[in-house]
Amino acid sequence: MTQSSINLDIASRATLRPIMDVAQQSLGLDPNRIELFGKNKAKIPLSIREALKEKPDGKLILVTAISPTKAGEGKTTTSIGLADGLNYIGAKALVAIREPSLGPCFGMKGGACGGGYAQVAPMADINLHFTGDFHAITAAHNLLAAMVDNHLYWGHKPLIDPRRVTWGRVLDVNDRSLRSVVTGIGGKSNGFTREGRFDITAASEVMAILCLAADLKDLERRLGNIKVGRTAEKDMVFAKDIKAEGAMTVLLKEALNPNLVQTLENNPALVHGGPFGNIAHGCNSIVATKLALKLAEYVVTEAGFGADLGAEKFFNIKCRKAGLKPACAVVVATIKALKLHGGGLETQLTREDLPALKQGLPNLLRHLANVKKFGVPAVVAINQFTSDTPAELDLVKQACQEMGVRMVVSTHWADGGKGAAELAETVKQLADSGQSQFTPLYPDAMPLAEKMRTIACEVYGADDVAIPQTVQARLTELEKNGYGHFPVCMAKTQYSFSTDPALKGAPSGFTVPVREVRLAMGAEFVVAITGDIMTMPGLPRVPAAEAIGLDEYGHISGLF
Repeated sequence: MTQSSINLDIASRATLRPIMDVAQQSLGLDPNRIELFGKNKAKIPLSIREALKEKPDGKLILVTAISPTKAGEGKTTTSIGLADGLNYIGAKALVAIREPSLGPCFGMKGGACGGGYAQVAPMADINLHFTGDFHAITAAHNLLAAMVDNHLYWGHKPLIDPRRVTWGRVLDVNDRSLRSVVTGIGGKSNGFTREGRFDITAASEVMAILCLAADLKDLERRLGNIKVGRTAEKDMVFAKDIKAEGAMTVLLKEALNPNLVQTLENNPALVHGGPFGNIAHGCNSIVATKLALKLAEYVVTEAGFGADLGAEKFFNIKCRKAGLKPACAVVVATIKALKLHGGGLETQLTREDLPALKQGLPNLLRHLANVKKFGVPAVVAINQFTSDTPAELDLVKQACQEMGVRMVVSTHWADGGKGAAELAETVKQLADSGQSQFTPLYPDAMPLAEKMRTIACEVYGADDVAIPQTVQARLTELEKNGYGHFPVCMAKTQYSFSTDPALKGAPSGFTVPVREVRLAMGAEFVVAITGDIMTMPGLPRVPAAEAIGLDEYGHISGLF
């Protein structure tokens, strides 16, 4: 059996508790207050926060990772395993992670519910339609697009210049053919003929807004502030100018409520929101994280891809906006992935290769150094494979010790919470130590270009950023209009510290080219698009969708 089929088999054999029991017995919630989606899924209304406001917050633990490789790192699996491990050693813990996107599920990555005995369930439901959050975000985004085109068609004021519409459309499917489209073809009754684009739903500003909004009122305010285009005089036009924010909020009313599910060990899990870490800010919703902090002593959350992307945005965007103070971080790595970063051959990763491992270690060490720059203490979790040798593990352990960081080997994939017990003890001690002195990497007042340069040089290891004159002019305009205090969301390949995905390990001496900037006024950050990064992925040569289907009993197969 392949690892994917093993994961699916384990998930299918799991015995789940009714979600009402999980809410009541594990979280102390009134089961009559939650909104059921069948027996094993529920939404927790935000109104429940009023009864919890006097409770002290738990400690927030971030799980991040090295730069991803084809060998896999298991960041989500480790997040879930760590939460199970904390519960196993007697701590009250809750995992709060993102929802999977259909794009990667049917593309290259597969599902995003963990693996082995460290999964959230029901796996198939979560990976597919779940509670409809992604569909609601897609509908709200495209409703705004339709209202923009309708505004153009009828010539309503403010008069949007058809050449300066910036709001595209989204779809939760990888489809490279939609990256650049022409709409309105077929005559005057079909509207203005103009160029447009599709992004994947996870890259939608509506997704970012949902994940950063504090409540429904804040959600509506942010939606109204979405920039949709400009007039012929280059004045900016927002969603509130075309009266779209109310209807969009209605579509997102239920989607803003966090989703409650459980791990295979029947521990509670909040799975909510799903921006990607390479093209968006890569964190689950603030409302889910803050709710989790009221419901548990320890909250394990994750950020997308490596610490150069998801963790940097978790610290600089999410924590800044929400006033969160993480107690510690876990950096996940595998021996196989480190050997790939050191030039190891993909076909020989199960063989001991100390030279390749040594060459790949700088990738891990740079990620650790980056986490430390935010004042957050870290632990390294080695997601163990049976092929890992004692000599390889010792080499990594020694390198971590030289940085003053503890390395822990964890077997949560094979053994669930019990296999993560040592990791849980280590993380708990660090979280309780009070060592964290969290602070963002740059101040709000720093100019936008300098924020980009700070991230590129301090986090990526670059020498500089290359900002064309047209992009610099745009940054100057944004600052003049009062948006210079926004944080920066860097859109960059996840496979390298640089913008070249082929540069593994810890490259240096490169320049990060910024080819475009976009104002995400509703999300309240500025997106810097670097290198060749795309906001609409394409399907791989052999998409995962080819292996997904129903078996003779009507059960889903191949979804992992």
